[in-house]
Amino acid sequence: MAKKILAVDDSKTMRDMVSFTLKGAGYEVVEAEDGLVALDTIGSNSVDLVITDINMPNMDGIGLVKALRQNPIHSSTPILVLTTESDDNKKNEGRAAGATGWIVKPFEPEKLLKVVQKVCG
Repeated sequence: MAKKILAVDDSKTMRDMVSFTLKGAGYEVVEAEDGLVALDTIGSNSVDLVITDINMPNMDGIGLVKALRQNPIHSSTPILVLTTESDDNKKNEGRAAGATGWIVKPFEPEKLLKVVQKVCG
């Protein structure tokens, strides 16, 4: 059974790139365009990994990470941040919120797959 990954980004192009990369490696991918839609999409269903951008409308990635960590169903779900933000303060904010890892865009598909495989198998 394929591992299920939720990809959250306000850029459809970026979601398509992430989805294409992950589906090519056999993962099932569900998409959302911001944190609020992600919370609606994930609901009480389990996913094996969440990959989220930081800068999004309605609810940003840090808000999403905090919301997922407060939910007992998703409190231990690995969360990777995939963003253009490379500032150490932002990374520390992400870690403090509960993010598992941080990847800076633009990403190389091989690197993304290597991190995803390490985090969720």
